[in-house]
Amino acid sequence: ALAVGHFKNALEQFQELVEKKVTQKTQERLGLYVKDDDEIDYDKFYETVQALFGPEIKDCNVKAFFRKISSNLDAKTEWCEIFGYFIVESDAISSQPIEENTVFLVSQKQQITHAGVKRRDVIKGIVKVPHLDFTVTSSQKGVLTVFNNQLAFFLIIFLQDTAWVTGCDFLTQLKRVVAVTERTVIIWDYKSKGNQSNCFVIKPMENGLLCVCTVTASDHLAKDNILMGDDGGYVNLLTVTSDDFGLKQSKAKKKSQFHVLDSKNFKIIKRKLHDDWVMKVKYISDLNCFGSCSIDSIHSFVLGDIKRLEDSMPVKEFSVPKGVNAFTFCGKSNVIVTGG
Repeated sequence: ALAVGHFKNALEQFQELVEKKVTQKTQERLGLYVKDDDEIDYDKFYETVQALFGPEIKDCNVKAFFRKISSNLDAKTEWCEIFGYFIVESDAISSQPIEENTVFLVSQKQQITHAGVKRRDVIKGIVKVPHLDFTVTSSQKGVLTVFNNQLAFFLIIFLQDTAWVTGCDFLTQLKRVVAVTERTVIIWDYKSKGNQSNCFVIKPMENGLLCVCTVTASDHLAKDNILMGDDGGYVNLLTVTSDDFGLKQSKAKKKSQFHVLDSKNFKIIKRKLHDDWVMKVKYISDLNCFGSCSIDSIHSFVLGDIKRLEDSMPVKEFSVPKGVNAFTFCGKSNVIVTGG
């Protein structure tokens, strides 16, 4: 354990490290940063933090902190977050009795959080499937759940992937759930009967995947197109068919099966549209095009036809108004474009 004096010194060095990273990110967004040997990437940040506070620091907590200060330069941070603890204001704590199993509160809006309690898991994606009247959710630590219209789960699977899940969606043609982690694409056959639950893991992906959505324009009954944004500024288009997943597998298997598939065997088209992380992608069926949002201050929003991912033709680029971050902007259900 660190002595009090050493711990205070470690906190001061940690604060300097955070300020240096925020300054670097600010300069990058303004186009003023020149890379050198002092550049702070995630690996260097993690090594420094571990050297300051010891091996008990977990990678997942440092990763969450690093992503927070990289995506939101004005975010309020506390040093205790790197240990997996979060401080909340006193008025954010509910006066109602604490119930460990409370999940849904429909009578009022309420933040479910307890100061000093270690974070267990968070929801990273939620998708409503209207024509089937159910909802799919994905958690950061790899739990995929299908809820019925009464908000009671009837299908659930725990993914055997050590990387964080960053989003999910529903494949309308293949009738399967798709989820992405930082290096893999997961296709879940939620219709599997009994104890059998087939998951197909497509890997490796070249960059860290941050978001996913399904293209709903396909009229092919055995094919789906999947859009994914990554931490390299690329928008990826993955095409999957029923033949890719061996729908005629033997039904004699009773245990859950995770099948690993090589990403090189799939058709993946990618195009670099941003100079920073792509935080959100969405297919807009009314416009017959896709939109992608990034924390890139120059090319923060891109709107274009799916075909533009395959060629070098230009796409529409927009800058999000000052004070509106890309994630919030793209979270809206409609996109309005004026002046053509």
